[in-house]
Amino acid sequence: MLERLRALIRTGRYRITLHAEQERDADQITIDEIEQAYSGAASEIIEDYPDDPRGHSALVLAFTESHAPLHAVWSIHENTAILITIYRPDPKLWTNWRKRKGRRS
Repeated sequence: MLERLRALIRTGRYRITLHAEQERDADQITIDEIEQAYSGAASEIIEDYPDDPRGHSALVLAFTESHAPLHAVWSIHENTAILITIYRPDPKLWTNWRKRKGRRS
């Protein structure tokens, strides 16, 4: 999924849902940050949602050029990546940006 997601973002074949746009605006995340972070090889899936009623999706961690972490839920439909939500993760809620605090493995 990640390679396909990266390729779709690099070629501009993605769309942002209204919810993601609202979250992006609230956290002041730029389109450039999204494109740079999620088209690069350093992004990684930290939670997979194969049974999501909207279709298979995943929570993907990536970092901006300034090394700020971003979390985004992405899905791929046909030849388009769909950004479902995006936010700057709260360090009080995440360990190393990859694991929710207070959750048992």
